[in-house]
Amino acid sequence: MIRRTLTAALLGTALLVGTAAPALAEAPHGWELQVMKVRQAQTLAQGRGITVAVLDTGVMANHPAFRGRVTSGPDFVGGGARPGQPYWGEHGTAMASSVLNVAPQARVLSVRVIWDHEDPARKRAERLAKKGRKAAEEESRKWAGAVAKGIRYAVDHDAKVISMSLGTDEWSWVGYEEDTAAAVDYASSKGVVVVASSGNGGSTDAMDLDANNRVSYPAAFPSVIGVAAAGPNGARAEFSQVHTYTTIAAPGVDIYAARNTGGYRSGSGTSPAAALASGTVALMLSRNPRLTVAQIREILTRTAMKPPAGYTLYLGHGIVDAAAAVQAAGSPPPATKTAAYTGKKYLGGGPVGSPVDHPPIDSDYLIIGGAGLGIGLLCLVGAFFLFRRPRPKRAARH
Repeated sequence: MIRRTLTAALLGTALLVGTAAPALAEAPHGWELQVMKVRQAQTLAQGRGITVAVLDTGVMANHPAFRGRVTSGPDFVGGGARPGQPYWGEHGTAMASSVLNVAPQARVLSVRVIWDHEDPARKRAERLAKKGRKAAEEESRKWAGAVAKGIRYAVDHDAKVISMSLGTDEWSWVGYEEDTAAAVDYASSKGVVVVASSGNGGSTDAMDLDANNRVSYPAAFPSVIGVAAAGPNGARAEFSQVHTYTTIAAPGVDIYAARNTGGYRSGSGTSPAAALASGTVALMLSRNPRLTVAQIREILTRTAMKPPAGYTLYLGHGIVDAAAAVQAAGSPPPATKTAAYTGKKYLGGGPVGSPVDHPPIDSDYLIIGGAGLGIGLLCLVGAFFLFRRPRPKRAARH
C-alpha cells in the first residue's frame, strides 16, 4: 500500500522520465520521422495556428530548439523547483521538442502538473510514503488536482490538443480520479483532442520493478487517445503496456529530443510516442481546423500502418502514418452525431406502481415459511436442553 500511496503522490512516476525505460539497441537518429512519414506530412501542413498543451514537468522555453514557440502556463503541482534547476523541466522539455519536431509551426503551452525524477518534492513524497499511508495522503491531497486543473486550464486557453506523457493507476484513493475524468470530458465537449501515453510497465522481465502492466489513466479514459510505443522493427517496444485502451502506436525507442540543461539526448518510453502522436494531430488540425475529436480518432486509426493481424492490444490500430493522416484530414469522413432514440419510452413493460411499494407476498409462502421457522425453533430448544443435562463426574487423576 505504501508503494501505491507513493505512486499516487507522484502523479505517474512510471512515465515521468523518458530515459528511465529499459535500455535497447540504439536506433538510427531521426528514425521516428522516417517511419511516421513526417516530412511528407509537413508538405501539406506544419501546425500553424494550433496550440498543443504539454502537461508535464515544465518546459525550458529558452532552449534554442524552440525559437519562441513555447509559452509557459501555471505550475499546478508546486514543490519549490524553479526553471534553470536541473530537476525542473527535464521530461517536459523533451516532450515539447518531440511535438515540435513533427509540427514545427505549432505552439506549445507548457503546464506543469508532475515532478521530474530528481525533483526534491518527489524525494519528500518518498519519505512521506515510508511514514505510512495517512501521512502521505494528507500531503498528497494538495497536489491531487494538478492534472485536472491543467486540463481545464489548457482548454480555457485555446489549446486544440492536450499532450500528456504521464499516467498512474492509483488515483482513485485520493479522490481526484473523478476530477480528472470530468476534466477530460470537459476537454472533449469543447472539441479538444486529448492524447496520453499507454504506460511503461509492459515488460515481462520478472526483475523489472515497473513491470506491472496495470491500467494507466488518463490513457484508459474512453475519450483519450492512448498511445503505445513501437521500436524500429515495427513491433511493440518491450516496455510498452498491453491494454485494450491503446488506440494507436508511435515510435518510442531512442527518440532524440531537446534537453532541459541544453543540447539534446535520446530517450525511450511511451512518453515520446504520445508526444509524436500529438504533433501529428496538430498537423491534421492545421490542415483542417474543423475536424471533430471523433473524426481525428477515426482518421488516425484508419490510416495507421496496421499490424498483420489488424487491431492488437500491443499496437492498437497500428503505427501513426502522419502523411496519410494529414492527407485524409483534407477530406474527412462525415462528422457523426448521436441518433435520437425513437423507440419505447421504457424497457419491457415500464415501471409498475410506486417505486417504494413491493408486490404482495403470496399467503402460501407465508404459511410454509412460518411452519419452517417453527420447526427450526423447536429443534434449537431441544438441542439446548440436551446439552444442558449434567454429565457423570470423572475420578480425579493423581
